[in-house]
Amino acid sequence: MFGIVIDILLIAIILFLLYCLSAIWPPDSPWAPWWQTPKDVILAMLTLAKVGKQDVVYDLGCGTGEALITATKEFGAKGIGVEIDPLRFVMAKYNIWKQKAPHLTLKKENFFKVPLSDATVIIMYLIPNALKRLTPKFLQEVKPGTRFISYRYEMPVKLFKGRLHLVKHDIKHEIYIYKMTA
Repeated sequence: MFGIVIDILLIAIILFLLYCLSAIWPPDSPWAPWWQTPKDVILAMLTLAKVGKQDVVYDLGCGTGEALITATKEFGAKGIGVEIDPLRFVMAKYNIWKQKAPHLTLKKENFFKVPLSDATVIIMYLIPNALKRLTPKFLQEVKPGTRFISYRYEMPVKLFKGRLHLVKHDIKHEIYIYKMTA
């Protein structure tokens, strides 16, 4: 019994240390930190991008699912979350169930392998390295008119060869809204 308590305590300490590490995570790291997007930022993102009932919103690395829940419950959009981390996936599943979020699908997959052709809005809180690596996928799969919402980090517009344009930038909330063109 004592061994189980020690194991649980060690796991809790490791998780706490990983959480603390995410506060100073380097932007060029190949791994995703455990960062949460604040609720006021989520509302500002979806409002700035003019998300509505006609939209199919993808959240790449959806974490606990809060942005998707808000997009579906408060803006009427259809939501698709992609999360590879098992713990965050379970947390998102629980949050979606608890909030009774309509029109929401959650996929436990690598977002590099999930087709994005039906997306009208793509939400991302990803580090610059991941945004660069996703560029070829976006160029190949995303249709003109799709809006990208990037929190904190600018997208590598030059790599899109004139097909991606910044349409709004909320400096206060660090939100970038882009639109894909033909």
